[in-house]
Amino acid sequence: MLTMILAAALAIGAFSAAFFAAGLGVAWSVTAGVVAFFAFQFVFGYFLRKHIMADMSSVQQILLEGQKRLQQKIQRWQLRPPGSMQAAQREIAEDTRVFVGEALAQTERLDKYRLWVPMIDRQKATAQVQLNWMIKDFKKVDELLPKVIMADPSLVAMKMARMQMLDAPLEDIRKAYEKGTRRLRYNQNVLAAACYSWILVKREKVDEAFKVLTDALKSSDNETLKRNHEELMNNRVAHFSNSGLGDQWYALHLEEPRTRGPRQRPVWK
Repeated sequence: MLTMILAAALAIGAFSAAFFAAGLGVAWSVTAGVVAFFAFQFVFGYFLRKHIMADMSSVQQILLEGQKRLQQKIQRWQLRPPGSMQAAQREIAEDTRVFVGEALAQTERLDKYRLWVPMIDRQKATAQVQLNWMIKDFKKVDELLPKVIMADPSLVAMKMARMQMLDAPLEDIRKAYEKGTRRLRYNQNVLAAACYSWILVKREKVDEAFKVLTDALKSSDNETLKRNHEELMNNRVAHFSNSGLGDQWYALHLEEPRTRGPRQRPVWK
């Protein structure tokens, strides 16, 4: 909002200078004002985007470094196994909370753009909800979700997963799915379709899950969706599984991976 006010003030100034000081006609003076308005918007907008991207990159760097440290620890455990898997999992969870906490603190730097970027609060919430999801701080997730920009398909799946955890009405989940996948490009619907069909199967709506997968495969060639579609078509509901999506699926916290070794949680992207 403040950017628009400054741009408008600059435009008025350019118009006044051209009309009264330079003695140009109305048409040229209006043109000068319009050019000044959009030039300021472009230059200042570029400046803001550059700084916002730098702050967000620092968040990503914290996550990458934290992930790297976890990978190194897991590699050491492969050479010298920990005392117990439960203790190893607790240590990984604690390490994850530490570097995610650092990343969350870094997102607070976005507050300085509040006067200049009207959507910055929603951008901040979008980043924070994914970080809090990693450490299963669902109380904070529930607080932030209404503010989130649902531009990423993974956020659509995350919202449906949370609704499933809270046992939300199936009709509400259906609306979230349809709204969230309406404008997705080819193969961008995979995680959302996998999540929604899994929810339907869990709620014993197998026919509806089959229809969802049938429609999803019109704009996707994902092998996991294809396999689940075939399993439901042949009445092999017990074989329905999203495990083929790997960490992308398990990051939704609807199922635990069927592995015995210590497993690292995927980081926010």
